Amino acid sequence: MAWTLDPDRCFSPVPSVRARARELYEGVRGLPLVSPHGHVPPELLADESARFSDPASLFIVPDHYVFRMLYSQGVPLESLGVPTLDGTPVEKDPRQIWRTFCAHFHLFDGTPTGLWLKSELIELFGLDVRPSPETADATYDHLAACLAEDSFRPRALFERFGIEVLATTDAATDDLAPHAAAQRDGLPVVPTFRPDALLATADEAWPDRLRLLEERTGMAVEDLGSFLEAVRRRRQHFRQLGATASDHGVADTFVRSLERSEAEVLFDKALKRTIDQDEATRLASHLLFEMAGMAAEDGLVMQLHVGSFRNHNQRVFQRFGADKGADMPVSVDWTRGLHALLNAFGQDERFRLILFTLDESTYGRELAPLAGHYPAVRLGAPWWFFDSLLGFQRYLDAVVETAGVYNLAGFVDDTRAFPSIPARHDVWRRAVSSWLAEKVEWGVIDEESAPRMARWLAYEAPKDAYRLG
Repeated sequence: MAWTLDPDRCFSPVPSVRARARELYEGVRGLPLVSPHGHVPPELLADESARFSDPASLFIVPDHYVFRMLYSQGVPLESLGVPTLDGTPVEKDPRQIWRTFCAHFHLFDGTPTGLWLKSELIELFGLDVRPSPETADATYDHLAACLAEDSFRPRALFERFGIEVLATTDAATDDLAPHAAAQRDGLPVVPTFRPDALLATADEAWPDRLRLLEERTGMAVEDLGSFLEAVRRRRQHFRQLGATASDHGVADTFVRSLERSEAEVLFDKALKRTIDQDEATRLASHLLFEMAGMAAEDGLVMQLHVGSFRNHNQRVFQRFGADKGADMPVSVDWTRGLHALLNAFGQDERFRLILFTLDESTYGRELAPLAGHYPAVRLGAPWWFFDSLLGFQRYLDAVVETAGVYNLAGFVDDTRAFPSIPARHDVWRRAVSSWLAEKVEWGVIDEESAPRMARWLAYEAPKDAYRLG
């Protein structure tokens, strides 16, 4: 049997709801893609001649959504070509990596990753057989032949996807030359300012990061004041390259401003390398509060990603580094944690704060009430594990009654896997259409309101939330 996609995937099985969902989906399926938060390497789009080298390097090696599942079933990351920090050998043959992937493709049944992969392979690459041990070589050859065509270069796919804007996530000290190169050729690729590494003052690598900050800004960092000025200069540089947002992945929500004298003492200890972890945590909280103040000044939208115990698997972290699929959800206290921050900036019309969490229990209890009150707050899309059909349904059920849809930031794909961008947006648009259709059938939403709400959630909300014009 040919491998095909169900045209009604993600829609309710109730006939009347499904029919209405089809109508709503038809109104949004062709809208441009707005991708204001993600992790696509900007170098991929900086060079017009750039190509994807092979199927394994495209679908498997960089995507922790993919290799995480295989690792959970005992497949070594080395066999999937994931590079080690110390340069010790890993599988280099892309065909062999693909064979290993195909031998375990069944593991993705019922998962959002499986849904994305199926959509990519069928709709984008025209594959009509399911990956398996028996089809591994044939599917590899098919995909490799596609990647050899000019129409599958990254820039060509960017245009085919209909991406209106794509934002990457970049360290505060990153060279933004790739963004400048892409923009010179007319591609709407913009950076996002992520200063997390500069706020981690107890890290062994912090002095090196500080020196790079000095090089980028051309100024010496001798105290807290000069550090904050250097950060402001970098924010301004990002804004000149089109950035509209900053991003902060933090361990918890408690953001507190210290007395200036105490903060200066702690920063001085960081410079002298005598700061301990507890002091560094307090200083980081203060510096994050300072970042909010800067956001109110320069207009960069502030994103907070909270509720992730990052790099939980220490063995994987030490051998392969960060972002290898071992982030785990933890509980979050948004109401108490953001009390000081929101009382300082939550009513400031210049300030915009988008909140993402891995703690679903806070959707209705805390996040929706916060967004339903503070003008500065928008709720980010379901993140990481909840970037899924059921995750979207639970999210909308939990937050819309209190926050409405116009305090939501819409969808962000948050991906490192460039070809998955259309598939991820498509699942969101289908899920939204089905959810709205059901609410119309219940009489909760007026029939004439649903198409407008669908368009907002599919396209207009992220433009508004991220101030994209």
